[in-house]
Amino acid sequence: MATAPAPANKPLHIALWIVQVLLAVAFGMAGGMKLVTPTEVLAQNMSWASVFPEGTRFLIGAAELAGALGLVLPSALRSQPRLTPAAAAALCTVMAFAATYHISQGEMGSLPPNFVLGGLAFFVLWGRLKKAPIAPRA
Repeated sequence: MATAPAPANKPLHIALWIVQVLLAVAFGMAGGMKLVTPTEVLAQNMSWASVFPEGTRFLIGAAELAGALGLVLPSALRSQPRLTPAAAAALCTVMAFAATYHISQGEMGSLPPNFVLGGLAFFVLWGRLKKAPIAPRA
């Protein structure tokens, strides 16, 4: 059985895997919470939950959960690994929309997590697309 060639930039490859797993945990927990927590409870900590329709909350939760899975599974299984940068791009978009909402509401204290998570997702997008892509299983 042939093994995959070693990545050209092993430290970057390792850093990307660490960030992918951390982001998957963060977005998986956040998405899951949005899917199972009642709106009234969620709105106590997230002002937007009482402003947007309940379907929007489910859409955001599902997008975050799907993005979390997409950050890890396609690359780990080496089945369609090009989906990993696509998931990272989608999560960047989610964080951009979140930041835009918080800015529009004057909630500047809510921006740091959006920028950190969005920046880390962009790092995965850039790294897996340009510098350390994962080859699909042959």
